[in-house]
Amino acid sequence: MSTDRDRTADERETEARGVSRRRFLGGLGAAAALATGGLAIEPRAAGAEEVAEPAASGNASLGGGLARRNACWQFRKGAADFGRLQTVPAHPDNGDEGRYANRLGSYSKALPHNSFGEVDPAAYASLLRALATRRTSDFDAIVMGGAAKLTNPQAGLAFDLEGADSHQLVEAAAPALASAEEAGEAAELYWMALLRDVSFDDYDGDAGAAAAAAELSALSDFRGPKSAGRVTPQTLFRDTFPGCTVGPYLSQFMILPTPFGVEYVVRQGRVSLPGDDHMTGFPAWLAVQNGGPSDGAIAWDPVRRYLRNGRDLASWVHFDVLFQAYFNACLILLEPPDATDAATGGGIGCPLNPGNPYHGNPTQIGFGTFGAPGIKTLLCEVASRALKAQWYQKWFVHRRLRPEAFGGVLHVQKTYGRYAAGTLHAEALGAAAVAQVHAKHGSYLLPMAFPEGSPTHPSYGSGHATVAGACVTVLKALFDERFTIPRPRVVASDGLALDEYSGPALTVGGELNKLASNVAQGRNHAGVHWRTDAVNAMKLGEAVAIGILRDQRAGYSEPFHGYTFTKLDGTRVTV
Repeated sequence: MSTDRDRTADERETEARGVSRRRFLGGLGAAAALATGGLAIEPRAAGAEEVAEPAASGNASLGGGLARRNACWQFRKGAADFGRLQTVPAHPDNGDEGRYANRLGSYSKALPHNSFGEVDPAAYASLLRALATRRTSDFDAIVMGGAAKLTNPQAGLAFDLEGADSHQLVEAAAPALASAEEAGEAAELYWMALLRDVSFDDYDGDAGAAAAAAELSALSDFRGPKSAGRVTPQTLFRDTFPGCTVGPYLSQFMILPTPFGVEYVVRQGRVSLPGDDHMTGFPAWLAVQNGGPSDGAIAWDPVRRYLRNGRDLASWVHFDVLFQAYFNACLILLEPPDATDAATGGGIGCPLNPGNPYHGNPTQIGFGTFGAPGIKTLLCEVASRALKAQWYQKWFVHRRLRPEAFGGVLHVQKTYGRYAAGTLHAEALGAAAVAQVHAKHGSYLLPMAFPEGSPTHPSYGSGHATVAGACVTVLKALFDERFTIPRPRVVASDGLALDEYSGPALTVGGELNKLASNVAQGRNHAGVHWRTDAVNAMKLGEAVAIGILRDQRAGYSEPFHGYTFTKLDGTRVTV
């Protein structure tokens, strides 16, 4: 019988090429939706070809040296060929940039503006020129209004060697400036600002929360979650993804003590004081739009607290590390309970996904693949790629104005009647929340939780939300999302302790979706993003992660038939 040692290098190389190409194309065989450039990725069809498994001798058939090198080349070439065969997608936008000669519906922060907050036409043209030519010299020549600089537009042009190319993924057009949907999102943001200091657990019974739910229910095109057709205190400021309206507003992964090796993290953090709102006066607002100084400084609470309300959550997402929330969740999921650890009690010891190939293995455990180090590293890996995908959408497709800029248009229109009828929807102009903000602050501007307002990049979609969607997708793929969280907690009203939770069971999958929602909606509580910025960005991040998981699947040596988990839209997918 011939052995691998008896074969020539050429024979081993030929076999390596065949195995490598079959494994790669098999691993991507279910990626039909990626070929359309869309976000939806369908489950593997019954009977579809699985990834080819290695020969019984493991990787011996791949040989070493020259054979391995060429097998690697064929594998990577297969990935490149697969990408080259994809349909080039269209990228729709909401049409606002062409609709308004004064660019009223487009992002322009940090460029120079006139006394009404309208961008200088030449400055905006210099931005468009750079985005069109993509030359570094043209980016360097953008006309700026002050010291603030634009945040990394060229990240949207970066290439990656894994997952779908950023330009192949599509986000639906954002709501237009004058639309009823935009009016609904604006009303929600004004209510979020008004209710920043109300505890999430006090929404049921709070008069302001009841008024918010009533107004949002009455709007013609508000798309947040509802119960029996109406917004309720339980659905207020939440998302429609599975688990997001179950139990407390905050995910368990935002509050549980977190084991960190022999160290631990108690989740009490620095939060700003009640009433610490910014950019509520027009001169301060205009200065920030022109790239000038922030409106004051944060008024910090001297006491560290667990997150209780929208203001606390806004403080958290103001300074979080890119994948911090999901790394914390990963540590909680991986670490088993430990009664001897008085500080944290350990983690929850969530089982790994049933598809993990090391389940029941008699001699091996996962580590760099299918084990703890590989899982933790993948969170970082998808996070940076998710940002690049979203930065293409932000700068090169949508350029949606920030909510603070919408507040400026609203203020100018209600104060001076400067714009034509229909520029803003009547439901935005007449919102009760807008009237209450005016009564409180003397302007119609959207109160900001951050002194500097929004970051200096376009609104659609949210970078935080894109990373959230990508990272929780990885965690749902790698852990058993059906696992019920033991010993769930709720935050005490003063934010100084955790109390026992009593209510419906909370699953890992539902709480991971809620974690993504908390981070994404936390940016909305701060006033720097819209609902659709969050929702559609989470879906984009999910697509980024699925593409990376598929590419990685094709490269494993282990006999692996894919992870099955629940997507944000509630459908099941095998990757």
